[in-house]
Amino acid sequence: MSGQKRIDRRLWWLLGGAAGASLLWLAATLGLIGSAMDAQERQAVLQTVGDRLILILLTWAAGMALIGWGLKRWFDLWVTPSVQLAEEAQVLLRTDVVRELTPKGNAETKVLVGLFNQLVGQREALRHQMDARVREAAQGIEQEKSRLAALMSELTQSVVVCNLDGRILLYNNRARMQFRALSQAPGVAGGAELIGLGRSVYGVFDRKLVAHALENIRQRMQRGAGQPSAQFVTTTPAGQLLRVQMAPVRAPSVDPAEDRSTELTGFVLMLDNITREFEAESAKDQVLHTLTERSRAAMANMQAALDMLDYPDLDAPMRERFLGVLRDETRSLSQRIGELESGSADSLKTRWPLEDMLGADLVTASLKRIESLSMPATAAEVDASLWLKVESFSLMQALAYLAGRLADEFEVRFVQLRLQPATGSAGKAWLDLIWSGQAMSTETVMSWELDPMKVGGEALRLTVRDVVERHNGAFWFERERVRHQAFFRFLLPLANPQEQAEAADFAAGDSRPEYYDFDLFKTTEQTRSMDDRLLTDLVYTVFDTETTGLNPAQGDEILQIGAARIVNHKLLRQECFEQLVNPQRLIPPASIPIHGIQPEMVMGKPTIDQVLPAFHAFAQDTVLVAHNAAFDMRFLQLKEKVAGVAFDHPVLDTLLLSAVVHPNQDSHKLEAIAERFSVTVVGRHTALGDAMVTAEVFLKLIPLLAEKGIHTLGQAREAAQKTYYARIKY
Repeated sequence: MSGQKRIDRRLWWLLGGAAGASLLWLAATLGLIGSAMDAQERQAVLQTVGDRLILILLTWAAGMALIGWGLKRWFDLWVTPSVQLAEEAQVLLRTDVVRELTPKGNAETKVLVGLFNQLVGQREALRHQMDARVREAAQGIEQEKSRLAALMSELTQSVVVCNLDGRILLYNNRARMQFRALSQAPGVAGGAELIGLGRSVYGVFDRKLVAHALENIRQRMQRGAGQPSAQFVTTTPAGQLLRVQMAPVRAPSVDPAEDRSTELTGFVLMLDNITREFEAESAKDQVLHTLTERSRAAMANMQAALDMLDYPDLDAPMRERFLGVLRDETRSLSQRIGELESGSADSLKTRWPLEDMLGADLVTASLKRIESLSMPATAAEVDASLWLKVESFSLMQALAYLAGRLADEFEVRFVQLRLQPATGSAGKAWLDLIWSGQAMSTETVMSWELDPMKVGGEALRLTVRDVVERHNGAFWFERERVRHQAFFRFLLPLANPQEQAEAADFAAGDSRPEYYDFDLFKTTEQTRSMDDRLLTDLVYTVFDTETTGLNPAQGDEILQIGAARIVNHKLLRQECFEQLVNPQRLIPPASIPIHGIQPEMVMGKPTIDQVLPAFHAFAQDTVLVAHNAAFDMRFLQLKEKVAGVAFDHPVLDTLLLSAVVHPNQDSHKLEAIAERFSVTVVGRHTALGDAMVTAEVFLKLIPLLAEKGIHTLGQAREAAQKTYYARIKY
């Protein structure tokens, strides 16, 4: 479809003009000849010509065809190459694309192309020189930005920075993980619909609550407070309880005499999920209340019994009765205190936070802990790729406790630690404490498991079983007779794959630069309609779908949706949406080589009625962009009813926009446009790969649209609808 070649309209106009001119010339010639003849001669000529009129028309048509062929050849050699080269040159002039134009057309045009390429080379050399100077001048600023990004990334607290409109300007990895936990669709969107540059924080927090906190900060700033802040607790739509501390972001001071400006440009939110903490405190208050009320009654009974025992004339049976009351109440009070102590130990276990930790790091730390007890220890067969979800301190204490008892009771002088994926237990790992020496009985192992742990001179109320139960794991003893070794084995949970990736990103910090955009502080316009807003000011969701076929109305289904966001004219590569979809039908074998999605890849994946609401939330308050968008939108619209959503977003199509800025190019396929813009195509015919390429192409198109006077969304949509390709329907 997009590979069709259109004939220049000017060629048709010239051919029509030539046809009209030839007819006028023929008519004028016949008129002059006829005026020089008498009536009889004219009658004879008309009779002669009339019998041969068809031959004359055929001769005229052949002449016009020859003229048309000549004009076409002339256009192909002189006009069309010049127009195409002008469009390609405009790309080089208005964007940052760098490539040489291919010479085409006549010799003179080819010479001009060579000269233009030389000028482009000189411009790029000057640009590189200027860029080098700018980088040198901005090195200090970039260093400060990098320090801030590094600081934000390494913080263990969730931090989100917003402008006064509530749009997110900056967030760290911990905040992304926090918002994923708050997501109502964690298996599909993974929190991406809640947090992202340019997204509104009011999707999580009540606008009035944030406005009230901001007003409190403004009042404190006006009173001259040095560190104004506000704090509030709120519940999220997912039912989580958050404690939020707010601090202001001040505008730069224009008066050198002022230390700090009183003008706000945004605010910082520091988040803590206190759901479990609140539940634990409520349980503690309940226990304390119960103990107090029940103990008060017991103490009253004991006091009354003591008062009665003070009477000297109290008979023996009555005295024994009151002594029994004292014994019963004392026993009951002692039992209650014991239950409270046991409950406090259980409360301690439930408060242990399980965190993602690289297994190799846990082994290294545990070896150091065991060696601190004067026992040599080494690692054996440690899978360095495993990430565990553990409470490292209590687990290291358990390993050190077991190693200490081996040394004290069985004279073991050397141990090893082994970490491997658990065979037959998905999502689990084996952590083994290995030694060589005397065998032990099952009763001994059970005794060690149930005894309170003692490590060095430190005694704990917790047992090995407490530690194992907190990790929802298992613990047992085995012997390896071939190696003459024995080992204690802990079955521990692995961090799920998504959390492993998050933890790896958090440790490496490679993605920091894409997490902040300080230019968004300038964005305050929220009142104009979407059509009146500038293309450079809008937020876009660029998406693509992979499908079972090309006929959505005849039963073809979506297999995959991929999307990325463009905020402040920047492609946010890490704020992506990518999800395979179970089509609930067979995938035609002929389509598999195109998209590469095998039937087993979509088994167990969410269906379209689960995926579309998450994608709709991801694309909220944005403009949808796609290549050949009519095709993708038709698939979405046919599933709106079953998914319970409506895609009423404004839509832009890069195919139509390419036809607007380059009407004379031979092809508007995505590959052809990407080649013109020097965009590298990676992951073609995968939903996310195509969405990324489309996003980069769209960013190149925006300045070219501006060159044609198309600056707003409404102007872009109107221009796109006038193109030839807008007539195609699905």
